[in-house]
Parts: sequence; C-alpha cells; structure tokens
Amino acid sequence: MNNELQKVSEETMRFMRGKYALDEVPGKYYDIDCLKFRQGKRTILSINIHEDRYDFQIIFGKTERVKFEARRSEFPQYIQDIYDNSKTYHDGKWMMFPVADLETLETIKPLIMIKKKPNRKPFPKTHIHLANCGHRCDLCVHYKGETSVSIEEMEYARKCCTAVYGVDNWEMNCDGCHFPDCTVESANCRKGKGIEKCWACDNYSTCKKTAGWPPEIHMRKITADEVTWAILPYVKGQYGN
Repeated sequence: MNNELQKVSEETMRFMRGKYALDEVPGKYYDIDCLKFRQGKRTILSINIHEDRYDFQIIFGKTERVKFEARRSEFPQYIQDIYDNSKTYHDGKWMMFPVADLETLETIKPLIMIKKKPNRKPFPKTHIHLANCGHRCDLCVHYKGETSVSIEEMEYARKCCTAVYGVDNWEMNCDGCHFPDCTVESANCRKGKGIEKCWACDNYSTCKKTAGWPPEIHMRKITADEVTWAILPYVKGQYGN
C-alpha cells in the first residue's frame, strides 16, 4: 500500500468513527474484501478494498436523492456524472466511487453525511483529563481518578476492551500523567526522547506504546459500542482532546 492510500485508510476510519456510532462488519462484494459500516441491518457505507484504491459504495434512497439534487452544484462534475450514470433499483440508486487520495475522500464525505446524519454523541467533559499520549484518561479502563462515567459504564468498557484487545486482566491502575512518578512505558519513552507529548514524536501514528486500535480500514468485526468504549478514548482528537 502506498503512503497516500494509507492516509486515506486512516482518515476514513477517523471520520467514520468520529462522526458515527456504527458496527464495522467485514464481508465480500463478489470476490472482493469489503468493510461495511452498519446500523442494525442497514448499511450506511461499504468500502471495497483493492491494492491501488478503495471503492466507496453508497446507496441513495428517494429521500437522499432529493437532498443530493438540491445540492448537486456543490459537488465536482465527476461526482455528478457517477450519480447520473448509476442505476436506480427498487432499494435505491447504487453508486460506486473510487478513492485513492485524500482530496477525493473529502468530496465523498458530504455524500456519506447525506446518506446518514452523524449520530455520535460526545462524552461529557465534566471531569475530562488528558494524557500526554493523547488519550482521555477519564475514559481509560486503567484510570482511578475522578471521572464522569459510572462504575457500570467503566465495567462495560472493560468488556469492550477485552473483546477488542483480547486482554481480560485490567488490574493495573493509573493516576494519570500529571503524577511525577509515572512509570508507564510511553512516559519512559518520552523521557528518553526528550519530548513532553507523544504526538510530538515522528513515530506517533504507528507507535504501539500508545495503545488503541490502528485507525485503518480492516477486516475484523467491531461493534459500535466497542469503538465507543475500547477504541476512541485512546485516539487523539476523537473525544475532545
């Protein structure tokens, strides 16, 4: 995968997870691997995975077609051409948009938001605590400081983390980066490199010390709740950090 396509993969997941609470379900489009973003049985977006591009498949029903027609002049001509040349079946107009660069991805995002209005609700910021690695400490299963989520919610978060990361021992506790005696692996790494924040490091996006599931188009089933509780708290910028 080339560097630009990798950026498309990462930005796609940041956008979809940041805007929507949807199940991520791997599947097949004929013999092509694809990742579907679903709310129940309704597919919002399906991404077919190729070596040199991604094909974004979006189906517009009658309501979405009315919305698009009212805004069609906002879209590049090639988007309008694909729309006009796509067949309309009983369940809607089936459209396929090839995406191989970030510029094209930006033109597709409004189409996804026409398909479905963003539905992700942010967590309260009453007791927000930010880690030097970019995580929301107060939503972390290891954090033992003050938080706005309930004990029951944190227990559910541990179950989601177990499903995503395959770990079932969450006994390690953390007071947060503001404690001077922090000895977690990422803290020692920052000290060795002489930087205060992890995201100042050139290797931040690929670093395994900062945990979190990689923001890339994948072939693994992950539920909307698992994204909410086990992934986004550990992604810089997704929850108000």
